[in-house]
Amino acid sequence: MGILNMTPDSFYDGGKLSTSDVVLQQAEKMLKDGATFLDVGGYSTRPNAKNISVDEELKRVIPVIELLSKQFPKALISIDTFRSKVAKEAFYSGACMVNDVSGGQMDELMFSTVAELKVPYVLMHMRGTPQTMMSNCVYDDLVRDIILYFSERCAAAHAAGIIDVIVDPGFGFSKSTPQNFELLDKLELLHHLDKPILVGLSRKSMIYKTLDSTADEALAGTICLNTIALNKGVQILRVHDVKEATESIELLKQLK
Repeated sequence: MGILNMTPDSFYDGGKLSTSDVVLQQAEKMLKDGATFLDVGGYSTRPNAKNISVDEELKRVIPVIELLSKQFPKALISIDTFRSKVAKEAFYSGACMVNDVSGGQMDELMFSTVAELKVPYVLMHMRGTPQTMMSNCVYDDLVRDIILYFSERCAAAHAAGIIDVIVDPGFGFSKSTPQNFELLDKLELLHHLDKPILVGLSRKSMIYKTLDSTADEALAGTICLNTIALNKGVQILRVHDVKEATESIELLKQLK
């Protein structure tokens, strides 16, 4: 899953996709490099990110989805949003998957909307909001609590009529750096949920803070952690660098 952030303040690529030509070039590169999905987002969910209105989010993502759908009609486009109105508008503009960092907790209409649209739904683990999540990092038992969360939220999603649910443990969301590594170490336990697993480790602070570097210098660390995740049975990698992720997948295939 290639990341297309239409935001000025995302932690790594904020503001880089500032024109239609640049967006198309990046999307074309990702698709040629092996991306199965293009994940378009207009609301930065980094810690302490600025809150924006629904209208502003729509202005950022809908023209891009329409552009991608026209230019790459066979591409699978995901909308990265926690707002049901944005999800619905994105669907009618060409998106075919909803990627929700809040797991339906920030918009009570999200589950019913996704069920109505009959699209796959990525349900992520996060506590609070992007503005408050890093003050919600205390757990009785990290992995057990996350599995319990998914059990409850997946049941609610299915009860609402959502058929296809993918779980994302939410690296960097409501988790400290040590907790992120604990989660990665025990990631295979999430298979008890019997759901496809998506992870977003790409260039995150758990990498560059551990290595005392920057997000720009975190590609090698991303490849390393993505490889660990693949070995633990993860099905989808959400990444900024598609070529390197695709190569990791292809090399691991040679071992099986």
